[in-house]
Amino acid sequence: MTTQQQVIEKLKKVQDPELGLDVWTLGLIYTITLEKTKVLIKMTLTSPMCPYGPMIIADVQHRIQELKGVKEVKVDITFNPPWKPTDEVRELLGV
Repeated sequence: MTTQQQVIEKLKKVQDPELGLDVWTLGLIYTITLEKTKVLIKMTLTSPMCPYGPMIIADVQHRIQELKGVKEVKVDITFNPPWKPTDEVRELLGV
């Protein structure tokens, strides 16, 4: 059975092309729910108008589906709460 840590490792490979950091480090992933062969991801994007949103979502789905035993990946996008970078992420971004 797929573990949460395995999913996190896959999410660390999904890059936001504008910021150059992965979605996990950026804090865009709110929840990971594992249900037998299904993985549910609740996440946000850096902004509602993110031009790379569809590409990022597709990459999340593709990478998680690479995990053995995963048959379905559902990504739920929310902007509540809106994304706010942590101090650590702001430092990584040089802001």
